[in-house]
Amino acid sequence: MTAFTPLAIGPHIVQPPVVLAPMAGITNAPFRTLCREFSGGKGLFVSEMITTRALVERNEKTMQLIRFDATEQPRSIQLYGVDPVTVGKAVRMIVDEDLADHIDLNFGCPVPKVTRKGGGSALPYKRPLLRAILHEAVTGAGDLPVTMKMRKGIDDDHITYLDAGRIAVEEGVTAIALHGRTAAQHYGGTADWDAIARLKEHVPEIPVLGNGDIWSADDALRMMRETGCDGVVVGRGCLGRPWLFSDLVAAFEGTGSYAQPGLREVADAMVRHARLLGEWLGDEARGVIDFRKHVAWYLKGFSVGSEMRKKLAITSSLDELRAQLSELDLDQPWPVGADGPRGRTSGNNRVVLPDGWLKDPYDCAGVSEEAELDTSGG
Repeated sequence: MTAFTPLAIGPHIVQPPVVLAPMAGITNAPFRTLCREFSGGKGLFVSEMITTRALVERNEKTMQLIRFDATEQPRSIQLYGVDPVTVGKAVRMIVDEDLADHIDLNFGCPVPKVTRKGGGSALPYKRPLLRAILHEAVTGAGDLPVTMKMRKGIDDDHITYLDAGRIAVEEGVTAIALHGRTAAQHYGGTADWDAIARLKEHVPEIPVLGNGDIWSADDALRMMRETGCDGVVVGRGCLGRPWLFSDLVAAFEGTGSYAQPGLREVADAMVRHARLLGEWLGDEARGVIDFRKHVAWYLKGFSVGSEMRKKLAITSSLDELRAQLSELDLDQPWPVGADGPRGRTSGNNRVVLPDGWLKDPYDCAGVSEEAELDTSGG
């Protein structure tokens, strides 16, 4: 078995070198709790996207999203912003009020409401703006490590990741995560792991983490070996599969076989996930309703009729969820083929950008506080 070096994110040692990708509406405190329990507390678990403007303005929803469980160490926040001044204010607020131990910056989101503001995966095209944001963040963070997550570029004609990586090193970023797709690809096609290898060669000074198409623990090991990256970021592969993190620990430590839970164990995890959401939201019904989006991911591959799937997707109490699940054949073993792709797979999308965004990568006029999103969570 290949021995991998522990991943250092500033003073924080992440071993095994596995990070939960920030996912809007998914990686809230309850889901992070589940994943962390399965991993035995090993790995790094990042919050969903927090908008810098909303944080500075103390938006009620945002302030809830940055609440960490007492057992979460280190506390990791991902920030989104397009205005260097606002990003700087948000970072200093995090430091001054001891809100987190690690800050990640989002330059990878491809969704239109983000890119049309010049944010997410659109932003690294504007090199001076990227540099200014990173400078404000790193300066304001003091001793807190600042990392960034990005994509290859906007599309195949506007590739930015190598320039962005060099700027990140020059501005003192601690580590970089690269999703091996462009914004135009969204989540379609195949992730370009060769790009991850090229970035690692291009910025040997800091850790590079790979992201994209890690559907199993074996995929994570293969990415590390093939690209030479220093760690992996797991996103869609853990949707409805928080136990993937126990597999990842087993794979990196070489300690045993992978979890292949039967439907009874999956049903137990579903109920616990829904209950945690209700406790976090302070309302059982809201928790179960929020859980509905996870149902299809948990049940992928199992023999569950379409009518029962519909019923499970409209439950509104824990008792109702338990009752519906009890009607299933809970003795079903883990299904063959359930380990593959899950979540969004759309690709080849036109990237929605501000007017004239691609005319000049060095012209950053028109990007200001007004371009900041005012709500967190993507």
